[in-house]
Amino acid sequence: MEQITHKLLLDAGVHFGHLKKKWNPKMLPYIFMEKKGIHIIDLFKTKDKLDEAAAALKSVARSGKKILFVATKKQAKVIVEECAKKVNMPYVTERWLGGMLTNFATIRKSVKKMQSIEKMLSDPGAAEAITKKERLVLSREREKLEKVLGGISQLNRLPSAIYLVDISHEHIALAEANKLNITSFGMVDTNSDPNQVDFAVPANDDASKSIVIITTYLTEAILEGLQERKKDKDDLDAAKAAEGGEEEAEAGAGGDGVEEKFEGEVAQVYESEDTATQKEVKQAKLAARKKDADRKPLRKKL
Repeated sequence: MEQITHKLLLDAGVHFGHLKKKWNPKMLPYIFMEKKGIHIIDLFKTKDKLDEAAAALKSVARSGKKILFVATKKQAKVIVEECAKKVNMPYVTERWLGGMLTNFATIRKSVKKMQSIEKMLSDPGAAEAITKKERLVLSREREKLEKVLGGISQLNRLPSAIYLVDISHEHIALAEANKLNITSFGMVDTNSDPNQVDFAVPANDDASKSIVIITTYLTEAILEGLQERKKDKDDLDAAKAAEGGEEEAEAGAGGDGVEEKFEGEVAQVYESEDTATQKEVKQAKLAARKKDADRKPLRKKL
């Protein structure tokens, strides 16, 4: 992941804030100066907070958890959707339904309903069984659900983190995330309260260039975390495979040793049997000679 520079942030217009009369006093530590009634954001602090947020998102992605992207502003919809699809993460870019997090079970029912309609319309046999009007009604309902819930169709459980563009505009989503203790990341302009999010990135949340550079940088951090997770998994599988091969080799070596030991014992038995047989033959010969000697007549002395 390439490090972002202050010049790139400056060229993208990240430093432009809101009018002085619209400012939030809690943003004072992140404001560099005021010029022509507009607050200028300190890009050094923006860079520090951006790196901090990127490291945290990378850690979340490496642990295998989901991060929900939320941006319903017109200038941020397409940007956030593309970035979320790039890292295969859920997203909401149309309208935030109330209770999308706090009432997740009901939202999941709507998602399952959308999936069942898609399955019905894609099945030729089921599609022919219904009338043309019913098919038209189902198609419209599917399009309506797909527009709102299409981005979270693969989200089977609550996300571990949420990324917001303009926390003032997405205040409902932020409130639900805080209620459920979900880690929050967000672009915070001079008219917002940075204390409402866990990782606040002071930046211009109205300009599309600013949204692109901040969101792309955070997406690259997530992608890097996913790649490291995949690498760790591959290394673990390779280590297990190597360990299994060593165990098989040890088992084979043990079998050879047993076989050699068995062969040695058999040879020893054969050798002992041969020795016993030789002794018996020798003893038999000695007994025969003694018997022959006893049978010979003794010569009389003259």
